[in-house]
Amino acid sequence: MDEHDARDWWEARYAGSEGIWSGRVNAVLAAVAADLPVGRALDLGCGEGGDVVWLAEQGWTATGVDLSATAVARAGRAAAAAGVDGRTTFVAADLATWAPEDDERHDLVTASFLQSWPVEIPRAAILRRAAGFVAPGGHLLVTAHAAPPHGDLPEEMRAYRFPTPEEDLAAVLGSDEATADDPAAGGPAAGGPAAGGPAAGGPAAWAVLSAERRPRTTTTADGTTHETEDSVVLVRRRA
Repeated sequence: MDEHDARDWWEARYAGSEGIWSGRVNAVLAAVAADLPVGRALDLGCGEGGDVVWLAEQGWTATGVDLSATAVARAGRAAAAAGVDGRTTFVAADLATWAPEDDERHDLVTASFLQSWPVEIPRAAILRRAAGFVAPGGHLLVTAHAAPPHGDLPEEMRAYRFPTPEEDLAAVLGSDEATADDPAAGGPAAGGPAAGGPAAGGPAAWAVLSAERRPRTTTTADGTTHETEDSVVLVRRRA
């Protein structure tokens, strides 16, 4: 599928409903951000803006980017309703080609469940480009479904191949193989190619803080529970 197929599919999904997501912050992001000093944040695949609004409420200056213009408009309204529209920016754009204005870098770049099925997006390439948006000393957090998020996936979605933490880490670092690093270790100053170049400074420019599967229990509106797993990758760009 090309970018227009994905954009049209997601736009139709958002436009066909009053709202898709809960509006609550993703738990992994909340836990990670709680331990970081506030700064500039970027949410890739922001949907209706729940994570961006939460970050702004914590004092971050936050930008959200999503394919769907309808989702982005809802996100803007949510930010205004929460009184944080002065600290938020939303952009409708294709993450395969979008880049921040003026080559801006961010202290936290996050992608929570940036997955698309049955229409595909160039997800690994997007994650690799995302590494180039991180400021020296900043963090990149990728949280993904590593298993079906609920037990009644439609037939057309059952062939989707869920990413592993190792695959997402390799995508971020621009390498086929990646080994966890000592978070406290020093290293060379980050540098290297512009956003979209391989590894945004190479694997040596990054400390790997987490690359793991985490179990999670989901509960549907009727009280049915489902056991699933998330992939969590967290890296820090060396200062």
